[in-house]
Amino acid sequence: MQDRAERVSQDQAPDRSQLEQIIAGLTEGVILVEPDQTITYANEAALAMHGVTTLDELGRTVDEYRNNFVLRHQSSDLLEHGRYPIDRVVAGEAFDDVVVVVAHKTNQDWDRTHRIRSLVITDHAGNPDCLVLIVHDVSEQIEAEQRFERAFAANPAPAAICRLTDLRLIKVNEGFLELTGYKREDVLGRTVYEIDVLERADRRDLALERLRAGEAIPQMEACLTVPSDPGGRQVVVAGQPIEVGDVRCMLFTFADLEPRRKAETALRHSEERFAKAFRLAPVPTTISTADDHRLVEVNEAFTRVLGYQAQDAVGYPADDIGFWVEDEERRRFETELTKAGTVRDFEACLRVKGGGYIDCLVSAEIITLSDRACILCSFQDITARRRSEEELVKAIEAVMADASWFSRGVVEKLAAMRHPARPAQAAASVADLTAREREVLTLICQGKSDPEIATELKLARNTVRNHIASLYQKLGVNRRSAVVVWARERGIGAEGVADKRPKVPKRGAGKPVRVVRNNH
Repeated sequence: MQDRAERVSQDQAPDRSQLEQIIAGLTEGVILVEPDQTITYANEAALAMHGVTTLDELGRTVDEYRNNFVLRHQSSDLLEHGRYPIDRVVAGEAFDDVVVVVAHKTNQDWDRTHRIRSLVITDHAGNPDCLVLIVHDVSEQIEAEQRFERAFAANPAPAAICRLTDLRLIKVNEGFLELTGYKREDVLGRTVYEIDVLERADRRDLALERLRAGEAIPQMEACLTVPSDPGGRQVVVAGQPIEVGDVRCMLFTFADLEPRRKAETALRHSEERFAKAFRLAPVPTTISTADDHRLVEVNEAFTRVLGYQAQDAVGYPADDIGFWVEDEERRRFETELTKAGTVRDFEACLRVKGGGYIDCLVSAEIITLSDRACILCSFQDITARRRSEEELVKAIEAVMADASWFSRGVVEKLAAMRHPARPAQAAASVADLTAREREVLTLICQGKSDPEIATELKLARNTVRNHIASLYQKLGVNRRSAVVVWARERGIGAEGVADKRPKVPKRGAGKPVRVVRNNH
C-alpha cells in the first residue's frame, strides 16, 4: 500500500521542464537551485534583472554566482559570502522581502535593487528537492523613495509623517525639530496624540475624523505646546495621505505663524506711532489718495490753522474744498509731485475757512498706506515772515523811489536784497515779454486785480489768468508781489513798460549822481 502511495506521489510530481515552462513567462525573476548548489534554471526576467542574457553569465553554480556579482545592503555595506540570499536558500532558510543591491563585478556602476524571497520545494520525504529564489526589481520604487527622503529631509517647511495603522510618527524633518524644539528620538514612535500635531486646531474634530479615515486634512490654524514655545506656537497645519513604501501614512506639513505675528505686531506698533506723530504734528498735515487727491486724514493743526474740520475735508478732493487760492498753482504742485514723487518748500497761498489767506511752504511725499499709494502733505505757515519781507520791500521801494541819492550799484544791491537772482534760471528781460504780457504787467504794477485787468483789457478772466501764469513762468516767480518787485528792480512802475525797452546807453551813464542840496 505504501509503495503504491509513493508511486502515485511520484507520478503526480510536476516534471521539471513543465515547471520551467510555467515560470518562463512570469514577470518576477525566478532562479531554480538544486540542493547540490547547481543553478539549473533562471527565467528571462531574472537574467535581465542581473544585467545578463544567459545562465552561463549568471553562473552555473552558487560559487560562480558569488564570483560574478557583488551584493550590498541599501546602506552600501557589502554582504559577506554566506549571507547572499542564494546562500541562505541553499542552507534551507525561508525568508521574505530581503532587499539587496546587485551589481556585476565587471560593471559595478550599473546596479539594481532586488526584493527577494525564498521557496523550498520538498519531496515526499520532506527533503529539499528544489530551491527557488523569487526576485522583484524594485529599483525605481527605491529610487523614488530615496528622492522623497531627500526632498523630505531638505524641505525647510516643517513636516512629519505618521503611520495610519497605529498613528505613530515614523519620520520628522529638521524643519519640524527646529519649529518644535523636540529631539528626533523624543518624537519617533510616539502617537499623534502624545505629540499632538492638531492641538487647539480650529476644526480639530474634522481633522481627527479625516485622519482616522485616511483622508486629506484641510489647512487650519493650530496652537502647539512644544519645548520651543511652552506658551503655544501658532501654526497652520494640513495633512495629505501618502504611501511610504507599501505603508499608508499621513504627511503633516506646518507653516510657522510666529514671524507673521511678530511682523503684524511690529506693523501695528509702527502704524500707532505714525498715527500719533501725525495727529500731534505742530504743522497742518494731511493724507490724501495719490490717484484723485481725495483727503483721507487731517490733523489737529490743519483744523486749527485753516479752520476746516475733519467732516469738512475728509472724503473730498482738494480742488472741491477750495483751500488752494490759485488752481494753476495747485495743478503745478500736483504735476511736480507726480513727476518726482516728492516736493519740498513749494510756495502757495491757501484760503482759510471763513475768509482770509495764509502763505505756506508746502512739502509732500508719496507713501504707501494699507497697500494704497497716498500723499503725505504738510503746510508751513509763513504769513508772518512774508509780511515782514513785504514790509522790507516797501521800505526798499520807498528808498528806491528817490534813487538820486545812490549810485546805480547801491540801487542794484537794494534790489538784490529783496529778490536774489536764481543761478539755475536765466534772467528774463522786458524784451522777452509779448505786448499783451507787458500790458498785464503794467496793470499788476498799478495794483489792479484779475477782474479789473479783464475789464480794462476787455478779456475773459481765464485769459487774464493764463497771461499771468505765463508771466510767472518767464519771470521765474509765483506771486504777484514778486512780479511787482521784478518790475521795480528794472525801474518799471505804474506808468508802464512802453518807455522801458532796451536803449543805447548814453555817454557817462552808470556813474554815481552827485546831488548838491542847498541848505540855505
